[in-house]
Amino acid sequence: MTERVRVTGPPRHTPAGRPGSRLGDVHEQTALGDVYLRSLLRAQLGLAVRLLALLAVTLGVLPLAFRLFPSLTGIAPLGIPLPWLLLGVLVHPFLLLLAWRYVRRAERNERVFAELLHDDRAEDA
Repeated sequence: MTERVRVTGPPRHTPAGRPGSRLGDVHEQTALGDVYLRSLLRAQLGLAVRLLALLAVTLGVLPLAFRLFPSLTGIAPLGIPLPWLLLGVLVHPFLLLLAWRYVRRAERNERVFAELLHDDRAEDA
């Protein structure tokens, strides 16, 4: 009598015992997969740090400018004091623009990562 074997999915290894793709390296947490994940995390962290630096410089300078140049607070375009207009109204579209750019860049980083892991050998077979 033969022993029963349960098949739960496609084999994860090629016959030589190596992962079938770079994605296998990531899933199996090999050293190479760790390098791939670190590169993605480094790219995402760099993007976040650059965005936060831009946000800190642009929005952080406004209160400083109002403090250093008190005459700016007397300007009232459309009857609204300039500090209220800049910090209360115009900041929101700027934040939305930054958020949109961040999402687009983060998705691009992930797309590049996915293309890096894509296995051309699987298409050839």
